[in-house]
Amino acid sequence: MSGNRGRRRGGRPGSVRDVPLRTHWLLLTVLVITLSAALLLQGYTHHMFGTAADGAPRAQGPSGDIPATVVHGGPVIQDTGAGVRTARPATRTIALTFDDGPDPTWTPKVLDVLRRNHVHATFFVVGSQVAAHPELARRIVAEGHQLGIHTFTHTDLGAIAPWRRSLELSETQLAVAGATGVTTPLLRPPYSSSNDALDDREWSAVAQASQAGYLTVLSTLDSEDWKRPGVDRIVAAATPRGSAGQVLLMHDAGGDRAQTVTALEKLLPQLKAHGYRIGTVSTALDMADPVRAAGASDHWLGQGLIWALQGGDWAVRLISWLLYAAGALSVLRAVAVLIAARRHSRARQGTWGPPIAEPVSVIVPAYNESAGIEAAVRSLLASDHPVEVIVVDDGSTDGTADLVESLRLPGVRVIRQQNAGKPAALNTGLAAASCELVVMVDGDTVFEPDAVRMIVQPFADPRVGAVSGNAKVANRGGLLGRWQHIEYVVGFNLDRRLFDLAECMPTVPGAVGAFRRRALLAVGGVSDTTLAEDTDLTMALCRAGWRVVYEERAKAWTEAPASLGALWRQRYRWCYGTLQAMWKHRGALVQGGASGKLGRRGLVYLALFQMLLPLLAPVVDVFALYGLVFLDPVRIAGLWLAFLALQALMGLYAFRLDRERPGPLWSLPLQQFVYRQLMYLVVIQSVFTAVAGTRLRWQRMERYGSLQVPVAASSAGAPVPQAAAPVPQAAAPTADLAQSWLEEARAAPRDYPTHQGMGQPGWTPEQPLPHQQGGPYGQYQQGGPYDS
Repeated sequence: MSGNRGRRRGGRPGSVRDVPLRTHWLLLTVLVITLSAALLLQGYTHHMFGTAADGAPRAQGPSGDIPATVVHGGPVIQDTGAGVRTARPATRTIALTFDDGPDPTWTPKVLDVLRRNHVHATFFVVGSQVAAHPELARRIVAEGHQLGIHTFTHTDLGAIAPWRRSLELSETQLAVAGATGVTTPLLRPPYSSSNDALDDREWSAVAQASQAGYLTVLSTLDSEDWKRPGVDRIVAAATPRGSAGQVLLMHDAGGDRAQTVTALEKLLPQLKAHGYRIGTVSTALDMADPVRAAGASDHWLGQGLIWALQGGDWAVRLISWLLYAAGALSVLRAVAVLIAARRHSRARQGTWGPPIAEPVSVIVPAYNESAGIEAAVRSLLASDHPVEVIVVDDGSTDGTADLVESLRLPGVRVIRQQNAGKPAALNTGLAAASCELVVMVDGDTVFEPDAVRMIVQPFADPRVGAVSGNAKVANRGGLLGRWQHIEYVVGFNLDRRLFDLAECMPTVPGAVGAFRRRALLAVGGVSDTTLAEDTDLTMALCRAGWRVVYEERAKAWTEAPASLGALWRQRYRWCYGTLQAMWKHRGALVQGGASGKLGRRGLVYLALFQMLLPLLAPVVDVFALYGLVFLDPVRIAGLWLAFLALQALMGLYAFRLDRERPGPLWSLPLQQFVYRQLMYLVVIQSVFTAVAGTRLRWQRMERYGSLQVPVAASSAGAPVPQAAAPVPQAAAPTADLAQSWLEEARAAPRDYPTHQGMGQPGWTPEQPLPHQQGGPYGQYQQGGPYDS
């Protein structure tokens, strides 16, 4: 793909901005940080807590630090600093408690049973569950029940650091305050049971909570409903032996609690019949209700926490669906591309028709190309097909035109014009061309000896208006060169095979492309309204009904950027120009015929796989880290390896089709970590720039002079052919004369061969497609070097 340059044209003064766009990077950073924080909170909440039931047997540690008053005291404990106090329910009184909720299935059923039996209970809630189901917490309070906290993530307080204990308790209080507008000092540590089961670690957590003002409520009677032993056994275990007051442990969450609900229906009438008074912890202890109204700040902070957690849950669900969709699309794309490549390879084994032997005009637009122009021109003269070479020097300041003229090569013309941009240079060359078939090549590209002959053979089919050649990276040494080499072979060329079969080729690259001259004139020549004039031109040809095909045997070697900065600038312009071209030709989406194929196949493909998926890349990467930390790292790593294997499979097949050695594919894993991220950031930058309507500046493209004339034809061992006889030269027009000539040519009658699209309603080859100015992309700054 090529960029264009020249003087700025059109647009009102001051209607665009020259300042670089930086706001989008701040926005992207904030988005990634916010998403990371939401996922971190969501992962901590849902994937870093214990899942064992509270009453499940656990190994008990040493207990020498626990005061005797606690070991032999009541289940309600408070360490005031001046001494430890305990309390127990009154005789024939039961404090009914439920742990682990609220649960959307079982908590409402438990509340219904309690309401029917006119009983109130204390619910020790998990903060993350309150945040997930705040309406249930509100119902608990509204129906006269009491709330206690059971930590935020159901973690073992004795097994975590003091700072995390404080976090667990404070976050749960915020969730309760945000959901219900109340705060509570009642605490039941997860995995606790009776006083004599405490060990030193658990006691340290109880003591720390007491210092923060909490009353720790243990249990004296375990219903063992967490075992799900059957309704009768739950009822038996929950029935006191004797008249002593009890704190009864049951569960309204943490699994299937159907047996608990049924047992509760039987248990409550029986306990009442035996004279037991059933109520909350505070009523069982004949103490004032410790639950208080929350302050306004705590309520709103808690509400914010709930929104953040719910947003994290929503984000995880959305990202999960997007990942499934992206994964399915990626697999489908890989399958489609591989099948299309195989079919394309077989289809191209034949001939297009009678061999094309007519001369070809080769246009080389040049701006400050002295480093590689000699190699480019000499490679063209080494073609085994008759050519005329037209070098259009677009106001170079490095002596490019002087260098070419000093070579005194037969069949080479140099046209000088004032700096006007690459599209203007191409149009100047097009006006000066003597042949019907035209090849356009960048000044940093060298052709294989048979490349011109190969690229024009598809014109034997009168429906073909343009042909894309096979651009290959010459300076493929080093990681960056290898990665671009892989991208050219696997990405660009495989896609072109698919586009060819689907008849929706969006781009004939500026490095190596061939055209019918009359097809170019029919669409108004090369437009300068986008930064990707090659993509714009190709789309215009497709919409005009011409077929655009891919000829992989036409190989040309081009210099790729040798630094990350140069690569960034190149791909930024490519992507931004492609967005401009897609917007300009968006009408193809609703049109029929060849234009509709471009719109509904080519543009949709570009939008999905070259725009949408890269925009999702940061989200995917953040979620991958989330999965490694909070989910199953083996599964996440396996998915990544499967994706890498798919990429490797595509790479091996693409390299085989291009007859390339697969050695560079060893760097594919590294490419996924570095190069892929860079390309995604390029798309993000381009989309933000386009949406903001910011003008894109051109910068100097580095030329390294690494290209040389091929020493042999593309077939192994073939000698270098002699330069073909030069084509008679026409007078060299100036840029203004060229524009005038083009306008006259467009108005002249034409006798085109019938091909697909011609004769259909709305198809008028005599009228060029309108070059839309402006749009959401604004104007762009011209006045820089050409870029491949």
